[in-house]
Amino acid sequence: MTAHLHRLPPGPVDLTSIATDATPGFEGGKKQGAAALAALADELADLQERLWAERSTGSRRRLLLVLQGMDTSGKGGVLRHTVGLVDPQGVRITSFKAPTDEEKQHYFLWRIRKALPQPGYVGVFDRSHYEDVLIVRVHGLAEPETIERRYDEINDFEAELADDGVVIVKCMLHISAAEQKERLLARLDNPDKYWKFNPGDIDERARWGDYRTAYEVALERTNTEAAPWYVVPSDKKWYRNLVVGRLLLEHLRDMELEWPPADFDVDVQRGRLVEEAPVS
Repeated sequence: MTAHLHRLPPGPVDLTSIATDATPGFEGGKKQGAAALAALADELADLQERLWAERSTGSRRRLLLVLQGMDTSGKGGVLRHTVGLVDPQGVRITSFKAPTDEEKQHYFLWRIRKALPQPGYVGVFDRSHYEDVLIVRVHGLAEPETIERRYDEINDFEAELADDGVVIVKCMLHISAAEQKERLLARLDNPDKYWKFNPGDIDERARWGDYRTAYEVALERTNTEAAPWYVVPSDKKWYRNLVVGRLLLEHLRDMELEWPPADFDVDVQRGRLVEEAPVS
């Protein structure tokens, strides 16, 4: 099981004590990791289809994958290589950028609620409601008492989702400052990647310690039984993708998804087809 290797235990969080380049639970390298991820595809697709089919029974169940991490931690890579293993018609991906003028006029969870997956879907948040206790805290975009209140509001919100049939998988993609620097330099070394580079990312690196503190507080305060956090070592991209894939698979397995039974007489309908007149 992957979940127990990466599930954050209750209590204070020290991200410096969690290795960013380790590969717990896997002894192979990049090639073996890619093969292991590909091997998950058939079962992931089968379970996702079962979740999709459950909609026909009135089930409210769905899964929400929350991806958080510093710039270059690999949220987009997870979307391409891991979430990309399942049928896109049953996936809803939302990438949360800086709030629009309209969104700023509303409660911070307003835009999050609008993006929640419907029953039967796998929803993915590329960044999420946690930005409102991370970047907002680091840049002082809200009063401290407002941010403090939001931790409890997030916990209440996620408990509400869990009660409504949402399985929440929260992954913090954990990279080192050195690895981020290498990834930013790689973008500058390749003209095909210039479009991905944002000069502001260098400015944000100067706040690395502030972001780490913000993450540690948020992880500790919102690591609940209904929606626990998983800290995924992400310096090795292939391992990051594999871990998220295994977490998705384990959570879908735990849902014990079954194919909906027929709401018609199967033998009668088979007989109709067998006995029908030739179609011209």
